[in-house]
Amino acid sequence: MIINITEQFFWSKIQKNLLFILLVLQFTACAKKETLTIESFKTQTGWGYTIAHKNKVLIKQSVIPVINDTKSFSSENDALKVGNLVVEKLNQHISPTVTKNDLILLKIKF
Repeated sequence: MIINITEQFFWSKIQKNLLFILLVLQFTACAKKETLTIESFKTQTGWGYTIAHKNKVLIKQSVIPVINDTKSFSSENDALKVGNLVVEKLNQHISPTVTKNDLILLKIKF
């Protein structure tokens, strides 16, 4: 009978510890993750965008990438479209490079 009480005490301790570990894991999984922020800015000839993480600028793009000219985006919306594409690529852990095909699919005027 003493062995049985010891076993019950042992299993109740394990159950409490497992419950605590599960709660901690769930809390960390649901914790707010820092996201990348996109902001547009006005240039002398149009628009650009910045991508920041924890208020630190990672990318500042004042011209349309990939094209031969050094033109800014013609509208704020165009700059934000490309910025959102770059953020999506970064979140997927792939290269944030923008191609001409990406610009065509986003209907960016250049």
